[in-house]
Amino acid sequence: MLSERELNRAMLARQLLLERSRLSIPRALERMGGIQNQYALNAYIRLRSCLENFERDDLTRALERRTVVQGTLLRSTIHMVSAQDYWLYALGVRRARREWTLRLRKDATRKEMIRRAARVRAALLKGPLPARELMKLVQNSTDWLDVVRIPPSGTWERRRADLYGLAETWLEPSDATEKEGYEHLVRRYLGGFGPSSLNDIARWALVPSDTLAPVVTRLASRRFRSERGDELFDLASAPLPDGDTPAPVRYLPTWDAMLLVHARRTGILPEAYRKIVFHIKQPQSMGTFLVDGRVAGTWKEKLGRVVLEPFETISRKVRRELEEEGERMLALYVTAGQ
Repeated sequence: MLSERELNRAMLARQLLLERSRLSIPRALERMGGIQNQYALNAYIRLRSCLENFERDDLTRALERRTVVQGTLLRSTIHMVSAQDYWLYALGVRRARREWTLRLRKDATRKEMIRRAARVRAALLKGPLPARELMKLVQNSTDWLDVVRIPPSGTWERRRADLYGLAETWLEPSDATEKEGYEHLVRRYLGGFGPSSLNDIARWALVPSDTLAPVVTRLASRRFRSERGDELFDLASAPLPDGDTPAPVRYLPTWDAMLLVHARRTGILPEAYRKIVFHIKQPQSMGTFLVDGRVAGTWKEKLGRVVLEPFETISRKVRRELEEEGERMLALYVTAGQ
């Protein structure tokens, strides 16, 4: 059996939050299972918390050099992943995305969506399109296309996600299969988030659990139980730190995947704070900070300062650590000329 605290430390280790890593940006993204990145600054902030010597320009260059890419993938939201991982993610979620669109839009048939997607693809084959032009053509057909953000769109320097192109022209082609895509989803989830239930993996990917069940059974070589009795699956030799392993203070961006419902088993977001972080009056969520591996408040950059809003009383020692970590984060904004 694994306690909540052990599951918490396992996820922090695999998300590179127990100690900063020297991994390259693409390898870090692969280790973490990608970064949810609707807001262009999120990946910069997250990598600043995870990697040693990370600078803002490092990620912008990686996007320009096409070693990493931003596209609509898991849960039909924008994620940043390595170029090497992109097609496997796309294949793993493709069928579920399309079936979801058909259920959502009763007036659209599969044949009609394919026709619409063909029209959009023909336009994008001529080159990337600004978002405003793409939206005139799309009509909810992007689930039948693999579309990516084209830099400088979606970078720190140009935060608006306003330029899109076809993945098939931006990235190297792939001969991967749907089966390999499903296997990739399972490996990346367990490798990035720790021992998990089948439903956790399915919620993260938004792929039916029945589809992933045989894949999980085949790939997961370790089995555990949570304190609630849930069966948890894991990969061989993946990190499982002791529950007493110290966890340093860390800053997270908005909509960090660790805080979503698929990771509730880890207790990283205390349920008492969930409605504060995610609610209808704050649709963009908010940046949070971790103390001892749990969300303990929010943070934001304002006029060249990091402003902390703790949810609970924190000691002077912890506040000093947060302020030191905040200075490290603030360097991103200062470099940006803010």
